[in-house]
Amino acid sequence: MTHAFDKDYWDQHWHRRHGDSSTAMAGKPPNPYLIQETGDLAVGSALDAGCGAGAEAIWLAARGWQVTAVDIAPEALALAAERAATSATAGEVRWVEADLTVWEPEVRFDLVTTHYAHPAMPQLAFYDRISAWVAPGGTLLIVGHLHTPTAGEHGHHPPAEASVTLVDITAGLDRTRWEITTAEEQLRTVPGRPVPLHDVVVRATRRA
Repeated sequence: MTHAFDKDYWDQHWHRRHGDSSTAMAGKPPNPYLIQETGDLAVGSALDAGCGAGAEAIWLAARGWQVTAVDIAPEALALAAERAATSATAGEVRWVEADLTVWEPEVRFDLVTTHYAHPAMPQLAFYDRISAWVAPGGTLLIVGHLHTPTAGEHGHHPPAEASVTLVDITAGLDRTRWEITTAEEQLRTVPGRPVPLHDVVVRATRRA
């Protein structure tokens, strides 16, 4: 089944997830690459672009970051707020319902991160868009899916423009403006998932 990553798609996706169990979502850990790649950063302001159920935003807030978390799906944000309410970070994250293809922040951030977010625009254009929101000296962290030929075996057929490679992403970062500190392709197993995740991880620092 082929689909577009528009608001209707994400509304339906998160409606199903919310119906499954908000308790189950509450136990979902943050993305391991976020933990790995931000441990050496000085805390500051952070934007989680496509925050979903909020695991990454809440983890950052618990470590002192001032977090703005944006998602297009209201049910995703409802799940995130439920989870935050049961943690020590209640009220520490600014949850924003917005379409990242048109939304513009009023400020730049010390950290802009995105984890498997797919908006209704070409994936590389999305990464270029959010990279403009990084403050001088700040960090861009992209964690994305490497869509492989086996991705369709379980009924998931992302549109071609959502598929990226490590070379695609790093080629879009002008070396006069960015210092790339991490550029990796990873294979990760997730409990309860029948096939491993093929991930791409890129971390870059905006030159002052």
